[in-house]
Amino acid sequence: MKIEDFMLPCPTKKLFGIECFGCGTQRAIVLVFEGKFTEAFHMFPAVYTLLLFFGFVAVNFIDRKRNYGQILIFLAIINSLIMVFSYFYKHYF
Repeated sequence: MKIEDFMLPCPTKKLFGIECFGCGTQRAIVLVFEGKFTEAFHMFPAVYTLLLFFGFVAVNFIDRKRNYGQILIFLAIINSLIMVFSYFYKHYF
């Protein structure tokens, strides 16, 4: 049994036949955990900022004394920009 057997299908790709901005996220995260860092970046360029974002979300829940709101907003904006840019780059260049 492999982790790929439990991945969720993309509803946008399934319904409309086109990839969404987040297509490749699950596969890229699996590639990072397997140590295939370059392949993960090529699969989904925002994978590292996404993992950093989720790391800060976890730290935000654990450490309630500090405010991580500005860092989370900054990482969300950076991650969104990378996702949009890589989507258009992948489909139009």
